[in-house]
Order: sequence, then C-alpha cells, then structure tokens
Amino acid sequence: MKFALVNPRWTFHGSTYFGCQEPHLPLELLSAQDALRKQGHPTLLIDAQIEQLEYDQVRRRLEDFKEDFLVVPSAPSYLFWRCPPPELRVPRELFSALGRDSVQVLIGPHASATPRAALRKTGATVAMRGEPDQTLGQLASQPWETIAGCCWLQGGQYHATETLGAADMRAIGPLDFSDYPVELHTHKHHVFTGSEGLGAELEFARGCPWSCTFCNKTLFRNKFRERDVETVLTEVDALLARGVKYIYFIDEIFGVGKNVRRLLEEISRRPVSIGFQTRIDLWEEETLDLLGRAHCISFECGIESITESGRDELNKNCRLSTERISELLIYARRNIPWVQANLIETLHDDPADVAAWQARMKAAGVWVSEPVPMFPFPGSPLYMQTFGSVPDDEAWERAHRHYLGLFGKHGYSDIQEQHPVSLETLECAC
Repeated sequence: MKFALVNPRWTFHGSTYFGCQEPHLPLELLSAQDALRKQGHPTLLIDAQIEQLEYDQVRRRLEDFKEDFLVVPSAPSYLFWRCPPPELRVPRELFSALGRDSVQVLIGPHASATPRAALRKTGATVAMRGEPDQTLGQLASQPWETIAGCCWLQGGQYHATETLGAADMRAIGPLDFSDYPVELHTHKHHVFTGSEGLGAELEFARGCPWSCTFCNKTLFRNKFRERDVETVLTEVDALLARGVKYIYFIDEIFGVGKNVRRLLEEISRRPVSIGFQTRIDLWEEETLDLLGRAHCISFECGIESITESGRDELNKNCRLSTERISELLIYARRNIPWVQANLIETLHDDPADVAAWQARMKAAGVWVSEPVPMFPFPGSPLYMQTFGSVPDDEAWERAHRHYLGLFGKHGYSDIQEQHPVSLETLECAC
C-alpha cells in the first residue's frame, strides 16, 4: 500500500502559537517513512512548508503517486508537538483542498489528546494517538482495532483502541535524507548570533523522566528512550555532507541519557555546532566544559521559578538551590555563546526579586525570559489541575479561553500574535 506523508504549509495568523514559525525538518514524517519502507510500503514525503508549495502543487504530486493513505500532522515538527498551535485550521484546510479519496490520517498532539474532536474538525478518517512512527504501516495490514493508538469513524460511529503508540527508538534510522531537500533548510533554530552553513534538527532521545506540571508530553513522547549513538552520528555525517553546519536536538530534555557524553565527545571531533533544550541541574562544570568542546552555541534551560517553593509547585523535582543554579548558568556562559533561562509566572516569585535575578544573569551574559502564564495544553498535568477532568471534545476551546483570559491581563509574549482570536473563530469552518 502507498503512503503519502505531507507536512502542510503552516500559517499562524490569529493564533496563540508561541513556537518558531520557520520550517523545521519533519522528523516525525521522516521517521515514519523509514518504518514504512522497512515494512515494504512505497512512500512519498512532501514538505509543503519548506518547499513553499500551494495546494494544487501538492495535489499534482499526489495524483502522480496515487496514494492509499494520506498522513498529515496537526502541529509543525515533533519539536512543537508539546507547544502546538491550538487550532486545527491548517490540516483541515489541507485535507479539504486536496480532496483525496485515500484514507486520510491525522497524527500529532490533537489526535493524541482529543482524537474524536480532531476527526470531526479535520474530516480525517483515522487519528493516531501517541507516536505513529511504526504503527502507520499497520493500517494497511492489520485490523484497526488491534493497532495501538488507532481511532476512527465508521458508519458514523467512533471507535478507538486504548493504548498509545510508542516507537522503538532502536529501530529508527539512520534517517534517509537522500530525497529530502536539506539544502532549502537555511534556518538555524534558536541561534541568535551569526553562524555559517545550513541548519537542521535531529533527535537523540525521546521523552522525559520528569513530570513537570506544565509539560505537554504525557500523551506522546512520554517515556524516556535513547537512540543508538552510532545511528545519530550517521545522520550527523549525512547532514554535514549536505552542507549542514548547525544541528538542534529536539529532545524534550537533552542531557539525560547515559550515552550523552559519548555523543558529545564524537560531535566535538566534527565541524558542526549544536543547540538544545535542557535542565541546568543535569550539568556541572566538567560537563559544561565538554559542551564548549562540542561546539554548543545555544543552551536553553527551563528554570521556571527563582524560588524552591515555586519550582516545587511546578513539580520540577530540582534538587539545586537557586544560588547553585545561578552559578551554573554563569559558568555555562563562559563556554557557550547563547545561554537562556526561561521563567514561568508563579505566585511564589516576587516581581522585584525576579527583576533583580534577571539583572544579575543579564550582567553575566545570560538571557532571561519574562515570566509567562502557562497554556494548559490538553493532556498536560496542568490541564487536569486547572479544569479537574481529563480532556474531552471541548478541551482545546476550554484551554484557549483560559489562556486568553490570562494574557488579557498580563500581556502577550513578543513572539506571539498580539491580537489572537478565539479558537471558534480560527476554526470557524470546522
């Protein structure tokens, strides 16, 4: 059976989305393509965002391929599944505009958290909960009721299996970039200083062993799993051969696994710089020195709160004092050009104390965010705490209204749309 994997041409006007709007490698589709090919299924991957393709251009490619299954994500890149645009406008428009007779499959955070609503809003036939890398091919070979994470409509009735899809990380890759337009990826994610060459994204591990209140990873990419170091290095070398000079690791938390040091030591021997998100309490002076040797140029840390009580409220399970956190951030800046500390708004932090800490960090060259309210993404612990129930078919609308109410009082982030509209307006045709 033939599978077409399409990354939409994402747009975010009117959205509360606060992720990066530049194109990123669609690693979830590349990974799925790898698994599908191993299972013997012909595949066609179309990245309409990086190629800036209109709907009719995508349609013409599909007509030549004649797919049996059309797979579309509900958020751009695995990197932003945990902070996705709440609306399903873009995948809905894509399915509608293409008008295909194939089985239409939605993957992503919306399919994982609220699959029935996602099917209704997009018109898709199937929604896959969790990680779909290795379960998509089963749609062609197994009864759907036996497939982990499979949800579908049949005869107007909703059907779903209970378990989530979860990928075997040792079975993924090395990803094949030979027929992907790597050379079009000029964006270097989270780099704010000059660097040469092309940018790309890879993943070394998925999931996270912590359960922070605000983190939206429970229903996908939850359990921590490392990939094989040699597999990742094969991908690094393939990208280097295509002109890539900077790689951003999209791991939920980079630095957890037992093989991170070996990966960094190997990267230090290659002409490539790296960036990632992490926790400062995973590092100490010796390993921060290793990051410097491994050409780390972008080091983003979730600090969340400048008080231990604030971090406890967010279930950070951080054992370091604020003073030790400060010392490590300042030390990291000696080795790394961009060190960022992110803060979340909490009642435990006095604004004057936050301002003083920001001033101290900025004086040492560490960039610190302004404390921002959290979006209660459906499926996150925060959603349960805020609304006292598991996500239902109105979960995204409920969370969106709550978030607009918070920002209406406190102001929007400078990387967000300054006049976002309601989710009902964004999805007016759903």
